[in-house]
Amino acid sequence: MNERDETPLTFREVFDLPVSVDLRTAARAFGMCMGTAYRLVGLGDFPCRTVRVGHRHRVLTVNLMQALGIDERPVYADDLADGVALTLFD
Repeated sequence: MNERDETPLTFREVFDLPVSVDLRTAARAFGMCMGTAYRLVGLGDFPCRTVRVGHRHRVLTVNLMQALGIDERPVYADDLADGVALTLFD
């Protein structure tokens, strides 16, 4: 595991996640190590719903964001400058 995997995700990184993420990414969002994540999944106590796909666990980003208490995506000045946010309000 490299240093990047051990640091919690920033809000910006959370908002840029795809539709679903692996358990490692979800664990980083909560600031926990993989051992804790697997233990919580095994106990059925992971902070949000996980879906088993084969031998791996996936987490829907919408469920992850809800568990983190994030209801909507904020608009950043960079998004406005790039024209991305304008499509959100049309």
